[in-house]
Amino acid sequence: MKSKIQPTSKEKLMREQDFIVSKTDKSGRITYGNRIFIEYSGYTAAELLGTQHNVIRHPDMPRGVFKFLWDTLGTEKECFAYVKNMAKDGSFYWVFANVTPDYDASKRVTGYFSVRRMPKRGAVDAMGDVYRAMLTEEQKAGPKDACTASLNWLVNVLTQKGVSYEEFILSL
Repeated sequence: MKSKIQPTSKEKLMREQDFIVSKTDKSGRITYGNRIFIEYSGYTAAELLGTQHNVIRHPDMPRGVFKFLWDTLGTEKECFAYVKNMAKDGSFYWVFANVTPDYDASKRVTGYFSVRRMPKRGAVDAMGDVYRAMLTEEQKAGPKDACTASLNWLVNVLTQKGVSYEEFILSL
């Protein structure tokens, strides 16, 4: 489904009152998407359910961001991120995402719950610059070392600024 989609320059702006909600299983397959998720993604519920969540991954998003997200979720912590998603028609939309582990009654992780809302424009501009720099690092490193290279770049920048990833993201 995704490999045939060509990104366009058409941006869909989220409405301030909207929240995109989705749930996945532990491997990232979509098990639930609210009507706002369906609307912005451009897919039907039937097309989304059972599909890997990365079906909406925009090629402008560095792989290192998703490695960081999965590493954070692997420690059973929540993760915040600004994400550029791609809809079925190739258009894009930015979100401010909060992704958390979802637990069963025995306190075992059964999947992940994500709530996304309209991001601040200044944060989108700042993260666009960060993501372009991370993508450059990924391209220089090659596919095998791309994630590590872009994450190292980000960690170095944050260390120089004297802030953690979460402090940086929440300050935008």
